[in-house]
Amino acid sequence: MRQTLTSSAIPAPRFHYSPCVRIGNTWQVSGMVALDLGTGALVGGGPGPETRRILENLRQALPDYGITLDDLLVARIFTTRFDLFPEINAAWEAFFIAALAPPARTSVGVSALPLAATVEIEFTFAKH
Repeated sequence: MRQTLTSSAIPAPRFHYSPCVRIGNTWQVSGMVALDLGTGALVGGGPGPETRRILENLRQALPDYGITLDDLLVARIFTTRFDLFPEINAAWEAFFIAALAPPARTSVGVSALPLAATVEIEFTFAKH
């Protein structure tokens, strides 16, 4: 059974899509860009601050989705600034510092992202 999930803890989608879809024991979280919760605007500062905001927004939405970071299977990172990937890595490593086994990860360089973001990340979760 397909279930569409939303969270009031993160900015509402600006386009027509489901923020999170669950089918069975799998949750797919749509690609997230670094939107400020208060203003709904893209945060500034480049890949590092954007990555931190995306990961914090994800953390805030997880209780509404019924999953935890322990259920995170894979993250897919898209960036327009692969030359600044060390900033993305630094934010990632700071966020997952307590994780003994961080999720699998794919990183892709792209020419453009929505709202002129430099980073977008999508997440797949699987419940144990």
